[in-house]
Amino acid sequence: MSKDYLALIIDDEPDIIELLEITLARMGVSCRCAQNLKEARKLLAAEEFDLCLSDMRLPDGDGIDFVRHIQKTDAQVPVAMITAHGNMETAIEALKAGAFDFVSKPVDLKVLRNLVNSALKLAEKPKPAKATSQSILLGNSAIMEKTRQTIAKLARSQAPVYISGPSGAGKELAARLIHEQGPRAEQAFVPVNCGAIPPELMESEFFGHKKGSFTGAASDKQGLFQAANGGTLFLDEVADLPLNMQVKLLRAIQEMAVRPIGVETEIAVDVRILSATHKDLAKMVEAGDFRQDLYYRINVIELPMPWLHERVGDIPLLVEHLLRKIAGNWGSRAPRISKPALQALQTYRFPGNVRELENILERAMTLCDGKTIQVDDLQLPENNPDFTDTVIIDKPEGIQQGLDPALNNQEREAIIKALEQTRYNKTAAAKLLGITFRALRYRIKKLGIE
Repeated sequence: MSKDYLALIIDDEPDIIELLEITLARMGVSCRCAQNLKEARKLLAAEEFDLCLSDMRLPDGDGIDFVRHIQKTDAQVPVAMITAHGNMETAIEALKAGAFDFVSKPVDLKVLRNLVNSALKLAEKPKPAKATSQSILLGNSAIMEKTRQTIAKLARSQAPVYISGPSGAGKELAARLIHEQGPRAEQAFVPVNCGAIPPELMESEFFGHKKGSFTGAASDKQGLFQAANGGTLFLDEVADLPLNMQVKLLRAIQEMAVRPIGVETEIAVDVRILSATHKDLAKMVEAGDFRQDLYYRINVIELPMPWLHERVGDIPLLVEHLLRKIAGNWGSRAPRISKPALQALQTYRFPGNVRELENILERAMTLCDGKTIQVDDLQLPENNPDFTDTVIIDKPEGIQQGLDPALNNQEREAIIKALEQTRYNKTAAAKLLGITFRALRYRIKKLGIE
């Protein structure tokens, strides 16, 4: 460890205090101990702590009250709660109040050491993050500034986070930022699209299997929980999980242990769970399509992602960034965008949010003549519905990406026609279309042209 650490322990049981002191001392962490909240507040005012471990029930109050006190006075100190075994409701209440994490009695020393190591990483001087297109959340609007502040706060916790919001709003990007800014940043971030896994393979994908455990199991397979051990597991489109899998997932999250198919013993895992969906989970719970107990377990803290039409002022910045990104993929120079074209984008409602904006700009770069994108190149739908903030849009069945298949088909036809005219000489076809060879190759792949 790069510095001397100091922890505050609050518990009225001498045996627990002794156990925690010995464990932390072996990790190079000094301790100050208090048996009630009054003593703890005095110690907190007198010294600077890197970590606090507090029992839930104390002689003069509730441990959650102390969590709230720290949130007001020194929010940088991570507080981990010691809860009664099986009392998940209290643990979740503590996490919602701002606790970093929790550990249940009787205290599992391995779990405790993992928790302490994660908490102490927050005390390290943060390394300057290098901004990339994969790890930034663009926008100067008030709603985006608030979103970034919330993400920074959530990164300092180990609480499960449910990221809600419409398709294309950047839910996975938000999840990556929570991971990258938190103490698990050096470990794996494992995203999984729950709707893309065939139901018969789900248990094997999540928990792994042993060679020979079923037909086709030719070798041992590590599951997603094990792949994310020490890091973050991001459950995208979690609403698409079938009910039988929801039961198994709930147990894995509660016990932090998995049992691969064909293995008799459970394997402990240390994973932070982030989840997301564009569907209304609360309504799915009411309809019986999503388990209420799993919903409360993954939705400890909710992070709503805004619609693009709620932050119109961010569109010029996003357009500039996305044009550079697309041009980089194509190996070409980014085009300019005319003022009327930019105004057209700012008045469009974007049912598909940032993802739709990127699709529109990709198409415009393919179709535009010269170095400037004009209004006609955007090919915006004539009927622009007035989407409300509460509308949740499900993609039509069979649509994998893009919100206007007709325009994709128009682009596909133009490329196929150019290829036919040049007898499938891609270099000549790219010249005929007025785009680079790399851009043509990119579009052929994206549009699935054989």
